[in-house]
Amino acid sequence: MTLEKIGEVIKTGIHIGILPHIDGDGDCIGSSFALLLALKKLGKNAKVVVEEDIPPVYSFLPGQYTKSDELSAEDTFDMIICLDSGDEGRIKDRLHLLHNSKVTVNIDHHITNTKFAQHNYVDPDSAATGEIIYDLIRLLGIEIDREIAANLYVAIATDTGGFRYSNTTSRTHHIVANLLQADIDIASINRKVFETVTLSKLKLLSDAANRIELYGAGKIAFIALTREFIKEAGANDDDTDGLASLPRTVEGVEVGILLTEKEPQKIKVSFRSNEYVDVSEIAALFGGGGHMRASGCTLKTDMKTAKAKVLEAVKDSMRPTTCSIHS
Repeated sequence: MTLEKIGEVIKTGIHIGILPHIDGDGDCIGSSFALLLALKKLGKNAKVVVEEDIPPVYSFLPGQYTKSDELSAEDTFDMIICLDSGDEGRIKDRLHLLHNSKVTVNIDHHITNTKFAQHNYVDPDSAATGEIIYDLIRLLGIEIDREIAANLYVAIATDTGGFRYSNTTSRTHHIVANLLQADIDIASINRKVFETVTLSKLKLLSDAANRIELYGAGKIAFIALTREFIKEAGANDDDTDGLASLPRTVEGVEVGILLTEKEPQKIKVSFRSNEYVDVSEIAALFGGGGHMRASGCTLKTDMKTAKAKVLEAVKDSMRPTTCSIHS
């Protein structure tokens, strides 16, 4: 389905629920808020519905959200739009909203997207879902004002690592150049998103760096964060956001892995690669997905078992290359 068709479908909606994925990041939150503000300009009754509070780092973004457990009986939607979610599992406990809606739309840029809605638009060539929402808003004939532009800038900047990742394209820069015409304060935005951390996160970052383990002749870097370790650092789940890229920054490393114990028997796995390993294929082995250079999954097991399984899978993915992999 073309983006033009998606736009025509959205125009028919009246009460529209926008669902970003769980464990919200800058792309899904910025894209959701941008679309929310745009739909309100069209006179739509739209709401962003989340499962948990958004990370504090994005609290400055213009937009509102409602937690799913705070919805009232009067909050019914004739259309649900899922953003930046590769599969239904990323919607989690809000699935009933998706299944009970007359019209469902899925907009995403993950190559592993399962196209789970009635109307799907998936563009793996987009650096971020924010790029797609930018095009969609323009197709709908809506002016991109300062508030919408700020949200889209955060969506794109975060998913490209501040325009440092290989998914950054000339189109990315063209879109951002147009967003700057809305007079957004990128110095302030970048400082809040990329250069400001809580003291607890800074301590966690330091402690986590000391826990990096190297395997495969230094080609694989591993960090495992248990609930006990996070607590001892005086940190919380919000402080773990953004740590996934840390293992990959070690010189000589191709694949970086971050394991985070979310709760007993539930391990979140984040994969990052630098040049040649497609980590989306590794994540898919465990029911996850994402991008070639950034993917993830969740394992329902203990940390020791999760580490062993993930490490073996990563080693297997690298064996066909010229690298020598021995632990």
